[in-house]
Amino acid sequence: MLQHQCHHKCYCQFIPPVILENLAKAGRGNAKLTIQQSKLSRAKRSEHLVPMTQFAGIAPPGQGPRIVYDCQNTWEQRVTQIRGEGGPATGDEAADKAYDYGGVVRDYFQSLGRNSIDNLGMDIILNVHFGVEYNNAFWDGDEMTFGDGDGVIFVNFARSLDVVAHELAHGVTEFTANLDYYSQSGALNEHFSDVFGSVITQYAHHQTADDADWLIGDEIMGPDLYGEALRCMSAPGTAYDNPILGKDVQPDHMKDYYDGLDDNQGVHINSGIPNKAFYLVAMDIGTDKAALIWYHALQNLWSTAIFNDAVQVIAESARILVKDGKVPPGSTQSVRSAFKAVGLPS
Repeated sequence: MLQHQCHHKCYCQFIPPVILENLAKAGRGNAKLTIQQSKLSRAKRSEHLVPMTQFAGIAPPGQGPRIVYDCQNTWEQRVTQIRGEGGPATGDEAADKAYDYGGVVRDYFQSLGRNSIDNLGMDIILNVHFGVEYNNAFWDGDEMTFGDGDGVIFVNFARSLDVVAHELAHGVTEFTANLDYYSQSGALNEHFSDVFGSVITQYAHHQTADDADWLIGDEIMGPDLYGEALRCMSAPGTAYDNPILGKDVQPDHMKDYYDGLDDNQGVHINSGIPNKAFYLVAMDIGTDKAALIWYHALQNLWSTAIFNDAVQVIAESARILVKDGKVPPGSTQSVRSAFKAVGLPS
């Protein structure tokens, strides 16, 4: 089994390795530099990891103030602070979008009773203009960092609510289940980020499950990739198919489960299976009610949980919330039916 790359703090990138590798093979999108810089950033993070138990109870209560830094196209975070909580707009689209979308994410989780990412009011740090034409964004265990994209393959990552919500949701997962970032635990980690990326986008745009496009990453596609996306929750495996990105390899059923070593044993790839299950539940009982079940379940999972564990916990969360009158009767059966449709439990 592959050794996982992180234990207490994850380095979670928005663009999956398989796509960056396809871009590198095609000689497009500054991919080789992006891959090299991603490895360097991950190595820097691993040198400074501190067990989460050392932070427990230390953070003073707050309300999740947003702080935006301009990296000035260097490979360093927190170079120059350009906006703080309540400060005026900067006129820099990336900075102002990151600030606004960070607030949307914070407000959504606050509506669920959560106080910022760690539930203790931690600062929401947002770094923009990282690197040179950097085609990625990442959560590194403490903060968010956005590349500008190359303007051809991908555009600025901070302009996408999907990206901001997805990556900050990795932080919520870290401070709840702390799912290990490899194999099925890692796929669940990515799955919960896709769930809340889509849920928060629907929340912000007042959409229903029927109105939503269920696409992840379509907002960052550059001129050469208009009409494509990174993932499709309603139909995994159909998000993209072109000479630049290759073909979407996400399965939507356990019969097509990826059991190779790439992508930390398929963390982005196999997330398509639970993604499809969430979509089916949302279409049945509504996105907002499905999200309540998934959020409740996330707080009751553990770091090494696998798909079968998640099915049991999510179904139990549905049962509890039905009893409490927070989701409609039949939600537990909806959850079980949806997971059965994707081959789970397996």
